[in-house]
Amino acid sequence: MSFLASIRQPDRTSVERWAWATLAANTLIVLTGGLVRLTASGLGCPTWPKCTDDSFVPRGELGTHGVIEFGNRMLTYVLVFVVISALIAVWRWSDSTRTMRRLALIIALGVPFQAVIGGISVLTDLNPWIVSLHLILSMGLIAASTVLLVRVRGGLAGSRSHVTHVIATYAVAWVVVYLGTIVTGSGPHAGDKKAPRNGLDPQVMSHVHAVSVYVLVAMTILLCVVAHGSIRRLAIILLGVELAQGAIGFMQYFADLPIALVAAHLVGAAVLVAAATRLLLQATVTESTAPLSARR
Repeated sequence: MSFLASIRQPDRTSVERWAWATLAANTLIVLTGGLVRLTASGLGCPTWPKCTDDSFVPRGELGTHGVIEFGNRMLTYVLVFVVISALIAVWRWSDSTRTMRRLALIIALGVPFQAVIGGISVLTDLNPWIVSLHLILSMGLIAASTVLLVRVRGGLAGSRSHVTHVIATYAVAWVVVYLGTIVTGSGPHAGDKKAPRNGLDPQVMSHVHAVSVYVLVAMTILLCVVAHGSIRRLAIILLGVELAQGAIGFMQYFADLPIALVAAHLVGAAVLVAAATRLLLQATVTESTAPLSARR
């Protein structure tokens, strides 16, 4: 199916592809945003929405840092294109539900809102608390994209089970992600040599973050033991992601935070949020197996 056909006369396959593209693009922007910080290019374009006070594009004196920061800003437009295309496809799909349309709209509106938060972070010289919010909101868009994808694909039939346990695990997963941003805000990768830090002890915060990871892993292991069927299968997947993330976290800590490992840890956080969200949906949402058009 051509691009125009996929948004003018979308079927389930084309809408699912746009949902996948939305999830992938939101994850990619997390990676590229992280690379901006890890290469100390956060103020490569020292103002916003322009790159400099008199130019929208970086000039020669800004060097490589300006190119990296400007490149990340340009990728935002790619993300906008993807989410707008997904929004149109979902709204034109005959089998879409009100929930799907609302999710697509939230994601589409969330991207420019994220750009504004990113601009505020630049205007505040990369205030670590604003940068932390910027990442958390990106993770929220990844969670919303996961929900949209699962809704489009269907497959949520079944009874609710282990709801309290799964919700608690999901909440702890978000605590882990947030504490990770606090650790970053106290550590050396500030995004610019002159950027402020949050004033917390990075070693202490790393241990606090690690404790939250231990709690999350323990809760997930328990869920793997007591659950059955699809809940158990998804819990095992989540556990695998957690263990991989934990391994990367320990390696980057003892290796003095090399850029490649920190970047991998960022992508892992996005995968963690997606996996936890998928598990949450399976445990808390009961959806009929009837065709969508018959349920609207």
